[in-house]
Amino acid sequence: MAAGTFQKGQSGNPAGRPKGARHKTTLAVEALLEGEAEALTRKAIDLALEGDGPALRLCLDRLCPPRKDRHVAFALPPVETAADAVKASSALVAAVAAGELTPSEAAELGKLVETVIRGIELVDVQDRLTKLEALGR
Repeated sequence: MAAGTFQKGQSGNPAGRPKGARHKTTLAVEALLEGEAEALTRKAIDLALEGDGPALRLCLDRLCPPRKDRHVAFALPPVETAADAVKASSALVAAVAAGELTPSEAAELGKLVETVIRGIELVDVQDRLTKLEALGR
């Protein structure tokens, strides 16, 4: 391999930055702000109380952060067998089509259905294995 070239598909810096290491810009900003947190917070609150929109939003976001997800009221059919997954998936698709769920909400609920199905299949395989082992004795 010639100097300055790398093998295809191999990083020139395989180790990368160590976990937990912080960028020098971040460290510099932290050094500048050290000891000023209380004064900056007080100023942001004062500006918010004077009607400054961005400062008000900043303060309110700290007091009551925006929710990342919401409760989804949806009657998912019971999933007790692998065959029930088809009914549950069909219900999710119908709910998206009807506007009752967003596609991302349906996708998250679909992941739950998948997890339940994997558990059901695992129990089924374990039961079959136990029966086969009992026959072999």
